[in-house]
Amino acid sequence: MPSFDVCSELDDQEMKNAVDQANRELEKRFDFRGVDASFEFSGETVELAAFEEFQIGQMLDILRSKMIARKLDARSLDPGKIEGSGKQKRQKFAVRQGVDKDNARGIVKLLKESKLKVQAQIQGEQVRVTGKKRDDLQQAMALLRDAELDIPLQYENFRD
Repeated sequence: MPSFDVCSELDDQEMKNAVDQANRELEKRFDFRGVDASFEFSGETVELAAFEEFQIGQMLDILRSKMIARKLDARSLDPGKIEGSGKQKRQKFAVRQGVDKDNARGIVKLLKESKLKVQAQIQGEQVRVTGKKRDDLQQAMALLRDAELDIPLQYENFRD
């Protein structure tokens, strides 16, 4: 029986490369010349540090553009509060990995309401979708692509 997995993963190496490129662009930009601003990536978080809050907003735009250039979805960043420590302001962004329970339930509900001949079941941090025909699975993928979900989705392990 054909099946595929719906998951939400981010390639750590590509994310590290995007952060490195964003740091290099900060060094070259005129409006950040002489400003102690930086990006820092550590596994599950990306930290932005600058002197002012508006600079953090500009830095976030730089990071998002570098992520898009590396084919990473910017929706995988979960923003935290802007904290002040001394002269610097810092904002941490958690990198979302996996499909959480609420989003998994939403995916299953969406597939059931669509009346497609597929079954969906939650397996940890991913959702397995099975059906009798390959065409039904492709319609399910198209439905999930068009759905307005707040997490990026990838489709893996497509088996016939």
